[in-house]
Amino acid sequence: MPVVHLPFAADHPVFAGHFPGQPIVPGVLLLDWAQAAIEAQLGQSVAALSEAKFHSPATPADTLELDFEISTTAVRFEIRSTARRIASGRFPLPSSSPA
Repeated sequence: MPVVHLPFAADHPVFAGHFPGQPIVPGVLLLDWAQAAIEAQLGQSVAALSEAKFHSPATPADTLELDFEISTTAVRFEIRSTARRIASGRFPLPSSSPA
């Protein structure tokens, strides 16, 4: 399973409103980063997200890694900070239909 680091700046503007005094990385931003990293590694687009789970919040201090596994029909992924699971999900490949 490839491992990709998901770098982001602790002073990213999203943290100003999400949430002041106790910032966390928005889930939509995690999914966007995962999709972009997977597509860059594959050299192709993935289909719409068919599954996503958020296991624990990520903060600006967390170092995030994306692991993913490619099958013939989909790409399953997991975002971690060391051993802690942050999020996981599945992107169908364009030739397959979402399950």
